[in-house]
Amino acid sequence: MDSPWLTRHRRRRVGGCRRVRIEPESSPTVARTSRAEDPVGPTLALAGVAGLVGARVVSARMGANVGVSVHRRGRRTIVAVVLTVAALLAAGCGATPPPAATTSAGDPAKDKLAQILARGTLVLSNSTTYPPQSMLVPGAKRAENSKCSNNQLTAQEVTGYDVETGKALAKGLGVEPCFVSPPWAEVVSGSWGDRWDIAYRSGAINSDRMTRLWMTQPYRAEPSRFFVRADSTFSSPADLSGKAVGACADCSHELYLKGSLVLPGITFVNDVKNPTVVTYSEEPSGLKALAAGKIDAFLCAEQEGKAAIASGLKLRALDQAAFTSMLTGLVDKKSGLDDAAFVSRVDEIISGLHKDGTLARLSQQFYGTDYAAAAGQFDLGLIGQSVT
Repeated sequence: MDSPWLTRHRRRRVGGCRRVRIEPESSPTVARTSRAEDPVGPTLALAGVAGLVGARVVSARMGANVGVSVHRRGRRTIVAVVLTVAALLAAGCGATPPPAATTSAGDPAKDKLAQILARGTLVLSNSTTYPPQSMLVPGAKRAENSKCSNNQLTAQEVTGYDVETGKALAKGLGVEPCFVSPPWAEVVSGSWGDRWDIAYRSGAINSDRMTRLWMTQPYRAEPSRFFVRADSTFSSPADLSGKAVGACADCSHELYLKGSLVLPGITFVNDVKNPTVVTYSEEPSGLKALAAGKIDAFLCAEQEGKAAIASGLKLRALDQAAFTSMLTGLVDKKSGLDDAAFVSRVDEIISGLHKDGTLARLSQQFYGTDYAAAAGQFDLGLIGQSVT
């Protein structure tokens, strides 16, 4: 059975590209192996912010004009680049060259932003099997005259909410987006060896990750919920205490169940006491195990569970959300370069995409609801991060 996302978007074309959802094949395991991305809802319960837990989110639209500054023979020229929604998506559907990048006074050998601008590409970590966050575009061919390396996908070959966010960031920087798909465990472990610049993989802000990665302005906020079999008698998270509860490995949901999830500046309540935690390499495997009766419940992002139900699994969500995750672009602290200017520019661009409605529109396109506004309203200063 098709999911609601697939039903709504099967024939949608934007900028000439056909958007199709592809369900990844996955086999149930109970291993702490790497996964494609954080379950769309890994972290940041905003218990202290009214209306964020389980609430709808609202956001904005991309503005018409963006000023791009370039240097040419010592003279400063300001170029007004007209950006429309069609142009944003066209960047992912054709070989339209990106706007000229703003030059940086930094040294590319020492500064991450300067390195990206000098290279002319932004290398993003994503997954190709995590719809509607990230997926391949069926039949798409590599963009001609691309600056992306041969082992990197070009913009027109991938799409999804996370992917389109990365494309919009690259456009704001004035460079070409390129995509790689390392295992999820490598992403959250840090020490990337400068193989990619930033990860938009539905990864959430939490204190554990902050020891290895820089957090940027959240681009999506989504409730995480417990899913149970449709015929079960469970009615609240507290009913799951002492039960076998599944979660994806190496994600915030696992930490939540183990009682070790720490959200900087945020207080939340965990009503599930002493569960037997069973981990899976990716959410679909765990949700299938739940439907087969192998576990009592599964904690994941709202959309993951809804997609499983739409595919035919006899499951239902408990009404009370566990927490709401603030999903963020992740940057490696051990890149060996100065990251401050890059992280600051990412925050600026993502904030702009919230204000002008781009992220709200993308959320409506891929999810049928707005998961963007609460992320745009989140004060990143609450996490106490000082980027160097």
